[in-house]
Amino acid sequence: MSVKTAARPETRTPRASGPSAAAKRKGSLRQRIWRERWTYTFIIPGALFFLVFMYVPMLGNVIAFQQYSPFRGIEGSPWVGFANFNAIWADPEILQALRNTLIIAVLQLVFAFPAPIALALLLNSLISERVKRMVQTAVYLPYFLSWVIVISVWQQVLGGGGLVAGILDGWGISGFDAMTNADSFKLLVVAQGIWKDCGWGTIIFFAAIAGIPNDRYEAAAIDGATPWQRTWHITLPALIPVATLLLILNIGSILTVGFEQLLLQQPMVGAEAAQVLDTFVYFRGVLGGQWGVATAAGLLKGVIGTILVLSANRFAKKLGGEGIF
Repeated sequence: MSVKTAARPETRTPRASGPSAAAKRKGSLRQRIWRERWTYTFIIPGALFFLVFMYVPMLGNVIAFQQYSPFRGIEGSPWVGFANFNAIWADPEILQALRNTLIIAVLQLVFAFPAPIALALLLNSLISERVKRMVQTAVYLPYFLSWVIVISVWQQVLGGGGLVAGILDGWGISGFDAMTNADSFKLLVVAQGIWKDCGWGTIIFFAAIAGIPNDRYEAAAIDGATPWQRTWHITLPALIPVATLLLILNIGSILTVGFEQLLLQQPMVGAEAAQVLDTFVYFRGVLGGQWGVATAAGLLKGVIGTILVLSANRFAKKLGGEGIF
């Protein structure tokens, strides 16, 4: 005779509702922060730096909507609404500056951005570690030179009285002066940037290459892959995430093409060839006293850069990449 037991209804513990659950979560977060309080103290100096030097100065963008005068201050300067922005678009010089900025920025993305990748792959293919260190030291050195020294060096080589001009004069070719040629000035700017920053940019790609396991190269070599095939199928795919991150950041600063570099060379080639948005802001704001117009131009540049970063990050995610956030 079997005895059947009646099914007992399931007893469920009531879940914590609303405020109590939220309070518990907040309490646990505070407890974790307090437990790791000495770790969080290391964040304070960096957070204060960005707060004081990055975010607080952004409040000064209100000058873009004022007829600002340093003697009156922000509170005493009259508000003009979008008059400064209208003055920018009505100024023919801003169109020339924008055109020069975009041309130089595109040339930098096409030629200067892939240069550190190519140099890192070239140095990684060197067998001799001694030669590799010597080349690395030589290509890193220009990064630590100021633009004043860099322009002086290029003037001594490519200027009218420089080394190349002297050699060409000996061959009967006179009048060479690449530093004052407005037609080729934009390519000269990109070449100077590559010479100065390319070596330093290889550090990030060297770190990415160092993280590739050696067994991948060994397995590929056993399968008969040539050095070029190993580079194409192993090294380059490992560099794509880093290159994507740097590309998105470069797109965000596409309207910043080198203020000091162009300011130093503008007297030699003229404003028509060397005037960019950064120099426009300098001449109109600092020298010309049109603080509102200069701030409006800088604010527009920042807004455009932010839009470009968000768009590039979203596009990278659609292609299957990780993006930056």
